[in-house]
Amino acid sequence: MSTAPDSKAATGNTKQQIEVDEGETTSWSAEDEKQLVRKLDIRIFPVIIILFILNFIDRNNFANARLKGLEDDLNLSDVEYQTCISILLVGYVSMQIPSNMILNTVKRPSLYLCTCVAAWGVVSACTAATFNAPGAIMCRFFLGCIEAAFFPGCLLFLSRWYTRQEMQLRVTLINAGNLAAQAFGGLIAAGILGDMEGAAGIRAWRWLFIIEGVLTIVIAGLAYPILPDYPTTTKWLSQEESRIAQARLVKDVGVADDDEPMSAFHGFKLAVKDPKVWFLAATYFLTIMGLSFSFFFPTITQALGFNTTNTLLLTAPPWIFAIIVSIPNAWHADRTRERYFHYLWPAVACLVGYVISIATEKIGPRYFSTFLMTTGYASGFVVLAWISNTIPRPPAKRAVAIGLINACGNIGSIPGTYIWRSMYGPYYAVPFWACFAILAAACVVALGLRQYLILLNKRLDREEDVAFELNDRAVEHTAKLDNEDLEEVTARAKSFRYLY
Repeated sequence: MSTAPDSKAATGNTKQQIEVDEGETTSWSAEDEKQLVRKLDIRIFPVIIILFILNFIDRNNFANARLKGLEDDLNLSDVEYQTCISILLVGYVSMQIPSNMILNTVKRPSLYLCTCVAAWGVVSACTAATFNAPGAIMCRFFLGCIEAAFFPGCLLFLSRWYTRQEMQLRVTLINAGNLAAQAFGGLIAAGILGDMEGAAGIRAWRWLFIIEGVLTIVIAGLAYPILPDYPTTTKWLSQEESRIAQARLVKDVGVADDDEPMSAFHGFKLAVKDPKVWFLAATYFLTIMGLSFSFFFPTITQALGFNTTNTLLLTAPPWIFAIIVSIPNAWHADRTRERYFHYLWPAVACLVGYVISIATEKIGPRYFSTFLMTTGYASGFVVLAWISNTIPRPPAKRAVAIGLINACGNIGSIPGTYIWRSMYGPYYAVPFWACFAILAAACVVALGLRQYLILLNKRLDREEDVAFELNDRAVEHTAKLDNEDLEEVTARAKSFRYLY
């Protein structure tokens, strides 16, 4: 097989051939590949989305518990409470790169990820047993450290199964769990906090941590046998399905992921020396900071003048709208193999929402503007899929790049929270202008990335460069997988072009 990486899958009954061992050849049609992808989607996404919702809920239940006496029971000062909130980000940001470096070396990602899910469920449940500020701070810090493994780990995990033109939709589906948690997480907490006060002599806020923590542990145990590992190590795939899973990724990029990965430190060096990584990191950092309104969304909605209950109910529809918008945007981005303009238009919609909120105090236009604001999250999802599109090989480098870029986005949320000071309320014109400028800057940096990728593609067309480091073992494995000689594999890898 010598198909170029950017060629489309075969259609109809056209067969493609692969050879894993000498004399052992099989073939598959486009329908075979569709059945494999469908099988993977069914196994992966319901589980991952549920786990991601739990990830978000367990991370944010501290703020919900505050409504039922947590702050008073633990004798937290304002500074100590803010420390409990921010210390989670310290652990979350600091452990993303190390976790992905570890994940890239293990053969059973399903076990690694589900163990981390169960571990953060234990830490979350243990928060119910704290009685002072130091205990709460320690629980929050370790919760952040453990949760750091999940989301960047999922991005790396997906990149080992899906082609570049399949990633955008799948990354968006995972993040739909985030938006769903934004919409309904408070409602779940409201049910526990409202009905469990004093049950078995335990405060409702402690029940919140216990119930959500135990639920996370149980679901982690159920998820483990369902999730796949890697194409070469997943036991519930047939031998033929395993071969197709490997070979279609070779077709997409030109060379297989090396089964014997390079050292994590070498992957780290390759990532930090690559300008594309820093373009993506800067884009995601500015995007998340420019979308910091989400941390204060109920406060922004409260300016419409409704009571607390109605305000909370009004916060859900804009996030549901964001899901509805993000999924077709992701589908079209994959179909057209285009990234920048699918990043740009949701960001522009968000900017228009900011301008409307600044320009008027009328209820209708301001509420309409919240729908435009949440649309901006579709831009962030494009950046996340753009990572594996832009840093395809080697896996050790991709692992570090995903962790680094996602960490930068989370770092952006820290200064973003300080933009929305109460002194600017109730309409927050100054914060809206600040976020407008930051998000507009993100669009400019993303444009710089696009132009840089166009330049790199021109260099590749002139055969002045190669897109990624070719590992001898990976080339040999690919040659064996596709029944080609080493020169054919190298030539096809050089035909790789970036998506922009």
